[in-house]
Amino acid sequence: MIEQLNLSEGPLALLTPVFGLLASTLVLMVAVIALRALSWRFIRRNVKAAELRRKWLVQSRNGLVLLFLLGLVIIWGEELRTLALSIVAIAVAFVVATKELILCITGSIVKTASSSFDIGDRIQIKDYRGDVIDHNLLATTLLEVGPGKITQQRTGRLAIIPNALFVSDAVINETPTRRYMFHVISVPFKRDHDWRTAQDILLAAAQAQCKPYMEDARRYLLGFSHQRGLDAPSLEARVLLQLPSADEIHLVARLPVPTARQSAIEQAILKEVMSRDYTRKSVEAVS
Repeated sequence: MIEQLNLSEGPLALLTPVFGLLASTLVLMVAVIALRALSWRFIRRNVKAAELRRKWLVQSRNGLVLLFLLGLVIIWGEELRTLALSIVAIAVAFVVATKELILCITGSIVKTASSSFDIGDRIQIKDYRGDVIDHNLLATTLLEVGPGKITQQRTGRLAIIPNALFVSDAVINETPTRRYMFHVISVPFKRDHDWRTAQDILLAAAQAQCKPYMEDARRYLLGFSHQRGLDAPSLEARVLLQLPSADEIHLVARLPVPTARQSAIEQAILKEVMSRDYTRKSVEAVS
């Protein structure tokens, strides 16, 4: 019987503080209403000017509302603090559980706001490189290009990358001009090879490949530069030298190419250049 009595009194013991708070709230409400009635009666009897009376009535009403809210905070302060802590704990748990999802959505907003790329552009982010074929709120789909950073062939694989990467990593857009772009071809040689002859052949091959579309590329790229407020670039094919080490020379050709044909043009130039033998011995034998 004692155990049954304790169990039956448990819920009542839990509800007792709530009843006390409700009773205090009711007393506060009655007190505020009574103060309002008294203050309004006093103002109407003692303030004769209509404009001043209206002003005091409004101010008394607002003061009583603030007093009522302050009383509610004092009465329910502990419960409000507990509720706030519970809400904060739930919010923190929600953010931790959905961190990656929030980052993906944020990355999608950053990507859209910055207009960093569009469908069909060739981009690189971290170790992922390829042509953009689809993107949505959570992920971006690339048709992979590789292997490596200088290869222009598609591998046939799809790379689906989360948009969260766009928040923390830089995006390289390799085709910002869409129709035409500047392409770089690097050909390494030893210092004792006949690299001067190779330089002439590389330049001649690049100029021959550029000749059919040079005027159209000139108009397009100059228009693009003018539209973006950039200095007009030199459009002629050129070959520069690089010295990565003491015994190597790299011939670096830069030329404008149609975006859709950069791989084919690169292969045609390389075949033309590498069809010769540039060793000193073979040159001396020919001479």
